[in-house]
Amino acid sequence: MHQKRHKRMAVWQLAMQLVEQVYQLTALLPEHERFGLISQMRRCAVSVPSNIAEGAARRSDKDFLRFLGIARGSLMELDTQLEICFRLGFLQNNHEAIELIEHVFAKLNALMSSVKQAGNEG
Repeated sequence: MHQKRHKRMAVWQLAMQLVEQVYQLTALLPEHERFGLISQMRRCAVSVPSNIAEGAARRSDKDFLRFLGIARGSLMELDTQLEICFRLGFLQNNHEAIELIEHVFAKLNALMSSVKQAGNEG
């Protein structure tokens, strides 16, 4: 069986690494945040590779771009929530997580530009 399209994408693979990292980081948050930041951060993190995968399964570039845009929005929500954790003193500033978010963001932007260009040329 062929590997699914999204699993071959570097951006999806990085986003999956980010999910793992977010689950590890949120395990360090206070118990009283279980239904607040922990839940929200995990949902946002999971949303990124999930939307990349769903978009990759769509038949049109327009649909693919829409799902990539949703993934990018979830990524920026996660970035903001991580910043909130730093500001509230729940977590130490985690440069690895920030760098991974920035890397996924750059890859998403590059993929979106590539899909747009391919659509304009075809």
